[in-house]
Amino acid sequence: MDVIKDLSGSEHEPITCIDMHTCGEPTRIIIKGYPSLTGSLLEQRSQAKSQYDHIRRRLMLEPRGHFDMYGAILRQETELTKSGQADIGVLFTTNDGYSTMCGHATIALGRFLVDTHDLEMFPNRKKLQLDSEKGTTFVRLHAPCGLVEVTVPTKEDGMKSDPSRPVTFTSVDCFATGLNITIRLPNNPVWPSDFSIVADFSYGGAFYCFVNVRQLPFLNSLSKFDMDVANQFTKALKATINNDLELSHVFRHPKENDLSFLYSVILVDTDLGVPLPGSQGAESGLCFFADQQVDRSPTGSAVSARLALAYAHKKLKTGNSWTYHSLVSLKRNDRAAFMGTVLEEVKIDIPMQYPCVKTQIEGHASYTGYHTFVVETNDLLGNDGFTMKGLAE
Repeated sequence: MDVIKDLSGSEHEPITCIDMHTCGEPTRIIIKGYPSLTGSLLEQRSQAKSQYDHIRRRLMLEPRGHFDMYGAILRQETELTKSGQADIGVLFTTNDGYSTMCGHATIALGRFLVDTHDLEMFPNRKKLQLDSEKGTTFVRLHAPCGLVEVTVPTKEDGMKSDPSRPVTFTSVDCFATGLNITIRLPNNPVWPSDFSIVADFSYGGAFYCFVNVRQLPFLNSLSKFDMDVANQFTKALKATINNDLELSHVFRHPKENDLSFLYSVILVDTDLGVPLPGSQGAESGLCFFADQQVDRSPTGSAVSARLALAYAHKKLKTGNSWTYHSLVSLKRNDRAAFMGTVLEEVKIDIPMQYPCVKTQIEGHASYTGYHTFVVETNDLLGNDGFTMKGLAE
């Protein structure tokens, strides 16, 4: 396009992205034009936050994105790619910042990294391992939380992904951090004064708080409810947890301080959902993460956390699988659900209150588009981003 050619000589280099969705949740994969970053992956994450956050805002928020957009920045060189333990690295972006793990984006990235043959963008593409017997290709993805192993169904020669079969990934170590914790909420017109709830906390690459919606008289079920009330409640609960020093242990990572923050509150409905073939049961969830961003998918890293939680509660054993629905899969298509499996209990060198497990998550991702985003020199809004919600606050 001539307009792209003309703008490429300006002070703002065009940025190329592949857009995908996993069970309805978007992933904007930034493949070219992002500034170089240095150091370990966590150091690159810090550098992106401090020096290039306007680019995250430019691509995630309006006028190029929207309040619930999600992104992934490919990192060709990290400490794990240098050591040969990983094929490529990634940073995840939200409407508010940079998350430490993302299951839905990992599923999308698995397909894309198999399908691309651009060695400048993915230098290790030719090193991917093809299992011709199973018809799968193996991708080792370095996420900020650690190494995530992705198995992508492929055509016979391994050159293209097979979208008819689900992508699976194996989690980092996952563990519960708090069971049946009572939390009192501040007064609000929506709920009674001195209102208390019981919550669970768990880690699946990020820290999550889980609340069974059946204990909330103002919501009661995920089959039909008030989204505005759900937003008010989860926002108030997250703020209450963050402001209570006695609860800081439920989102403290045993090894990395950069991973120690509460990422999300999820409303769970254990009485809702149909099991996928091969799973023992089903439940549903509604995830509010980052700045009250709503996940359209069942939330992959949260499914890992939920499996670790179920294992700690002794509701699931090693080898058990469970189906996790989002609002999209409940209303539109069961194929938009995730299936999670507890693979094994793992021993780590740090004393833990609850057992640590490896999990496997499977789901489907699809392509939605290809974009080259530009910023005209005279565009007074284009080098940043905004949300209408933010303008009203």
